[in-house]
Amino acid sequence: MTSTADTTTPRFWAVVPAAGLGSRMGSARPKQYLPLAGRPVLDHTLARLRAEPRIGAVVVALAGGDRYWPSLDGATASSGGTPVHTVAGGAERCHSVLNALEGLAALANEADWVLVHDAARPCLRREDLSKLMDTLAEHRVGGLLGLPVSDTLKRCREDGDVIATVDRAGLWRALTPQMFRLGMLRQALRAALSEGVLVTDEAAAMERAGWTPRMVHGHGDNIKITHPQDLALAELYLRQQESEACA
Repeated sequence: MTSTADTTTPRFWAVVPAAGLGSRMGSARPKQYLPLAGRPVLDHTLARLRAEPRIGAVVVALAGGDRYWPSLDGATASSGGTPVHTVAGGAERCHSVLNALEGLAALANEADWVLVHDAARPCLRREDLSKLMDTLAEHRVGGLLGLPVSDTLKRCREDGDVIATVDRAGLWRALTPQMFRLGMLRQALRAALSEGVLVTDEAAAMERAGWTPRMVHGHGDNIKITHPQDLALAELYLRQQESEACA
């Protein structure tokens, strides 16, 4: 990556950890490369981020020996439109995100905003992305898209027996993107990993570091493809969004 760092106004960058194997899908191909509405899942995801003009570049963390990436539209995105760069991914999501942040250091400043988005969330709405950026642009810490929990929650033993009903008041589902300052997030992830803690999202790393992220209400169709049936649901959401855009 070639440095283009601006030392004045904080800018926006995107990171997509895409080194996972998606074993719960039961597919030989990683879930981010499974076909969705005629294109790989990751193509949809990258297109949503690249459609936001304030994002200066997208950094994708890939697994070693990834043979699917070269065939994606995103693999040649640096030749036109929002640049797309790649870095080596890691064993866990947090390792991949940290590697991407280290790679971004050649392009970005410590105070720049980084939006980390799941590779398998292809239905991110343009208005949710803009809302997140607008809401948090002047925030001290940053935050994430989320949804209040609406279902009744149960705590169970490993055998499935219910132990208790959990009060859902104040509980939210964490979505992505999650948006934090480059320097603060990199430091928080480094600290967590140095203590052997594999945080499952960026907000958890920031919380461990003593910060309080802000939750920004998003849409429920911003689903993460995890199980085979999620592909059909994601295709339905993409069609609905397309219909709304044409209305």
